[in-house]
Parts: sequence; C-alpha cells; structure tokens
Amino acid sequence: MSSALTDLCRYPIVQAPMAGGASGPQLAAAVADAGGLGFLAAGYKTADGMYNEIKQLRRLTGGPFGVNLFMPQPALADPSAVEVYRHQLAGEAAWYETPLGDPDSSGDDGYEAKVAILLDDPVPAVSFTFGCPTRDTLDAFAKAGTYTIVTVTSAEEAQAAQWAGADAVCVQGVEAGGHQSTHRDDPQADHTGTGLLSLVTQVRETVQIPIVATGGLMRGSQIAAVLAAGADAAQLGTAFLICPESGAHLLHKQALTNPLFVRTELTRAFSGRPARGLVNRFVREHGPYAPAAYPQVHYLTTGLRQAAAKAGDAQGMALWAGQGHRMARELPVGELIELLIDELEAALAALSMRSPR
Repeated sequence: MSSALTDLCRYPIVQAPMAGGASGPQLAAAVADAGGLGFLAAGYKTADGMYNEIKQLRRLTGGPFGVNLFMPQPALADPSAVEVYRHQLAGEAAWYETPLGDPDSSGDDGYEAKVAILLDDPVPAVSFTFGCPTRDTLDAFAKAGTYTIVTVTSAEEAQAAQWAGADAVCVQGVEAGGHQSTHRDDPQADHTGTGLLSLVTQVRETVQIPIVATGGLMRGSQIAAVLAAGADAAQLGTAFLICPESGAHLLHKQALTNPLFVRTELTRAFSGRPARGLVNRFVREHGPYAPAAYPQVHYLTTGLRQAAAKAGDAQGMALWAGQGHRMARELPVGELIELLIDELEAALAALSMRSPR
C-alpha cells in the first residue's frame, strides 16, 4: 500500500460505505478496530444526522475511518417519464397501503452542508460517489489533512479525479453491489460495465495515484488478485453486509445466502440509477420500465421499500448485493478480517511458490 493508505489501515481492506443503514458507526468501528478502514455512509442522511454518527463512531473507536458523500446530481430526468412510472407503481402503493414519495424531495443530498461540517471538524478520509468534486473542494480537504478518494468506473473518470487533485481513486467493477458510481448517468451505457480486474489494469496504466479496487470481492484470494493487478487496497461491501455489526435489515442479510435468490442484476427499479441487487419480484416487474431518473425514483419508492421491510416481504425490498453474494460468511467483523488476511497471505505465498526463480 501507499504510505498514506498505510497510515489509515493496517491491512489493505476497506469497508464499502453502503447507504441505507448498513454502514453505520458499529460496522465502521469494528472494521477500524480490526485493522481495516471503516466507512460511514452519509448518503440519504441529513448533515446533522451524518455529524451525529461521526460523533458516535468516535466514541466507539480511536482508529481512522472515512465518510462517504454523494455528489449533487444534475436535473436531467424527464418529469413525464417519472410520472408514468408513478402510475405503474400505484398497485404497489395499494398493496403495501402506503403513499408514494415526493420525487422532487432533494437533488443534492445536502452536499454543501456536509462538506462544510467535514472541513470544520475533519475526519481522516472522505470518499465521493456519483462524480468528482471540484479542485477547490479537494484542495480544501487536503489543507484540512483529510485523505480523499473518488469512486470511478472508467479510466477516463480516474484521470479526471487525478487532475482534480484526489489522493486516490476507488475503482468499481461492474460486479459491485449497490449503485454503479458512474460520473454521468447514461442510459445508453446500461449493462456495459467493465469487470474489476480489467478495469484496475486500465486505471493503473492511466493514473499514478493509489487505487482501491471494489466489486464482488469476498475472499482473501480475490484481494490478492486485485493487488497483483495494480491495486493498493481492496474495498468489500457485500462481504461485511451479513456481519452482526452491519445495520442491514435482517431480511436483507438472510436473502444473501437464500437459494431462492439465485442471481443479481443491474436495475433502475428502486432508484432510477443502475444498481446491482438480488433479483426479486419488484426488480422483475418494474426494472424494465424504470426511467433514468435519480434521485427522483429513489424518493418515489422509499416508502414502498420501508413498507415491504415492515411487512417482512423481501420481494419488495432493494436487496443490494455484489455478484459474490453467495460466498458471504456470517462472522463478526474481527473474525472475518482475520480470515481474509489469512487467505490473502496464503494466496500470496502460493503465487510466490509458483513464480519462476
């Protein structure tokens, strides 16, 4: 790892910031205490809510941690397409006996207020999803002593992040669970993402800053593979989702290894942006018709997802998961990281044995 990343975590393991409740203070603290880099997910939270979780996390651990921010999204959605989708979801609203949400609730996720808090009371690391901050913003974080990571899905996005002044990039392969962090939401590019190993290699040949690789990683041997491809660390999300310290809903945790859910798929059904999740009834029925309208669709379906969870109906929930979800292991964070490191060291030793003298 680069020296700056080494200062943040003893092991080359980063816990993905999973918005929606999974990546809370308990999970981030457990990862930090085990030698990884834990992350709070500030997406969908108010600025005050984010700050309260930061204070709670500081009480739980003295280790370094990060906070993830969603970049503001341009107003590109077609209002008529959102309205058509609203009518399509009317049956879901009736079934779950809950009203559909206001699609125009917020487009910037409180970004400026969150940045102001993080500059006023700095944290060790801040990462960004759905775009790249301005050079002024990244320079301000650098002056505050905060390590910045921009999530990218292409070599071009990685180059733009380097030019803007990011300390590192988080390279997200198409295998990753949850939202694809493309900097431009282009419906024409749906289902055309690049696999992680190819993408890490492309980015390594394009930029000089450190790389954190993410997308479907569940075993130490996979961490060894991305390190060999040029990454400095690996970011895991689904692997931690099932841990007891995770704030994910119990139904979500159970679904990850439930044989009923046999595959994942990129879908716009729940949020209007491509996101990988387990294929359930909601994805099958509404995914083909969901418009490119983020965050409008997210706010439209929020109540439905909450009602489905309350009713114990996993078929109506957003069950975000990476392609390796069936390899999830229900272990406490400390035990999982210890196992991952054992697997990593074994894989590296095996590679060394096979190397020509």
